[in-house]
Amino acid sequence: MNIFRAVILGIIQGVAEFLPISSSAHLILMPYLFGWKESGLSFDVALHFGTMLAVLSIFFKDWWELFTGAIKAVKEKRQNKNSKMFWYLVIATVPAAIAGFLFEDIIENIIRSKIWIIALALAIMGVLIFVGDKLSEKHYKIESRFEDISLKQAIIIGCSQVFALIPGFSRSGTTILTGRLLGLNKEAATKFTFLLSVPVITGATILKLGDLSFTKEVVVGIISSFATGILAIKFLLGYIKKHDFSIFAFYRVILSLIIFIKLIFFK
Repeated sequence: MNIFRAVILGIIQGVAEFLPISSSAHLILMPYLFGWKESGLSFDVALHFGTMLAVLSIFFKDWWELFTGAIKAVKEKRQNKNSKMFWYLVIATVPAAIAGFLFEDIIENIIRSKIWIIALALAIMGVLIFVGDKLSEKHYKIESRFEDISLKQAIIIGCSQVFALIPGFSRSGTTILTGRLLGLNKEAATKFTFLLSVPVITGATILKLGDLSFTKEVVVGIISSFATGILAIKFLLGYIKKHDFSIFAFYRVILSLIIFIKLIFFK
């Protein structure tokens, strides 16, 4: 891998991690489309580390308030809203962490090499995002805010992350869709998703630290994913105030069709 490809993949990661279009799928499909050698899961984890730094920089105040709220609750032996949300996020992390540990070899050695599975996952989740967005707007006249998220909703959203272990489903896409179907408004579902990405990505990075060698390419990739991740977060937070997620659903289906055309006609 050269510096140019590291920058491009870092940009792809930074954009696709936070938009509901699947960063893991793009990190596999872009090299496939352009004939590049696949970067490998360890390099992908390094890029995810860059986006983790991005979400921490944007939501540092939120995480700090949640963490200090949890400490305060222990000292005072009394629950508060920040403590409640802190533990909700911790609990929501558990299902994907267990599934990732149990199925890491299958995901890395089998599913990641099946381009058609990734393309199919892109299309399926694209349709689900479109339909789910419309259903939630029609069904829930008054949608829940971030501070109103319940333990049950947090657990279900956390369980939905398991599907995102398959490249193409998208962690942000899956959790935002699930949150919307549970009655959360767009801002609440998106914020919970962004905050939830921190423990998930941190855990994945720690597990792969032993496999990482911080070469120039890795460092450049981390920097580019960090910078574009910040821009992507700010873009999406502003975008959802006036728009739904339809554009991302259409993009996913179109990209899936392009991949299937290449698989069938241009092997």
